[in-house]
Amino acid sequence: MADFAQQLIEWQQQHGRHSLPWQNTQDPYRIWVSEIMLQQTQVATVVPYFQRFMTRFPDVASLAQADEDEVLRHWSGLGYYSRARNLHAAALAIMQQYHGEFPQTHEQINTLPGIGRSTASAITVFAYGQSQPILDGNVKRVLTRCFGIEGWPSQPAVEKRLWKLAESLLPKADIQCYTQGLMDLGATLCTRSKPQCDNCPVRKNCVARKEGRIPQLPTPKPRKALPECEIVMLLLIADNEILLEKRPASGIWGGLWSLPEVAMGENVQLVARQRLGLETKLLPALPLVTHTFTHFRLHITPQPLQLLKILPEVRQNGLVWLDKEDAIGAALPAPIRKILLGMGTN
Repeated sequence: MADFAQQLIEWQQQHGRHSLPWQNTQDPYRIWVSEIMLQQTQVATVVPYFQRFMTRFPDVASLAQADEDEVLRHWSGLGYYSRARNLHAAALAIMQQYHGEFPQTHEQINTLPGIGRSTASAITVFAYGQSQPILDGNVKRVLTRCFGIEGWPSQPAVEKRLWKLAESLLPKADIQCYTQGLMDLGATLCTRSKPQCDNCPVRKNCVARKEGRIPQLPTPKPRKALPECEIVMLLLIADNEILLEKRPASGIWGGLWSLPEVAMGENVQLVARQRLGLETKLLPALPLVTHTFTHFRLHITPQPLQLLKILPEVRQNGLVWLDKEDAIGAALPAPIRKILLGMGTN
């Protein structure tokens, strides 16, 4: 057990990552934002988003003072938008409950919106040097392979076992280097496919390597067929302006701007008249756009409609007309931005 931590520390000092934009700091705010962005998102994708986010929101106060829509606009394209909403909500909580000072205990940090045990641990390790175990996806892969742990890692019983193992492996010193080493190992060598086992610092004791079970570990999640969903998105056009609709805070793309949504088979002109108060002319549909979520696959038919007249007796909140350039720059889901960018090129 002790050898595992020491081997990892020595490897990280020599071969690990040391120049990422959220490293070489003890600022809990920067560390927190990076940890949230890195959830289910690769480093190469996160780096430019993180840099832009820090330029606009350099501290907790500036993030809390911004409105949610602006935060979502700076997050647009990263996906999993509940992370951005929780980030904003947590900044407000820090201002209100801790007078703008980032909390310093694991227990306090763990109560903030969008922060779980592993993220709270990473913040306390890197910002405050506290000894806490982490267990993100990369770490689960490293531990299941090295110690031969079977079963889907997110299954409660398996995850409980992994937490106990992670706690037992904590070194008595160099906790920051060790924790970064775990992250680096999973991200750069012990990858999901084509792991570089010959360069791994713990290869001599790796159970999966000894037993030839690297492709089988970690045990994959039991697979189910992804449900398929079809919808129509109304692309309402008036001169160079496009109608956007604010989505509900809950559900997919919560709080983002999008195109008005209609069920397949509905009369789109009737919906535009009754729900939006718009008389329209039907234009040819655009090519299908498919977007895959974690739990289902969404097929979007973009249906352009030319605005003829706005009916004064129908009014609805949450609608805005923007010119095409401003609409593309709004806080949009990635597939909606793709539709707008494709206008006029089909």
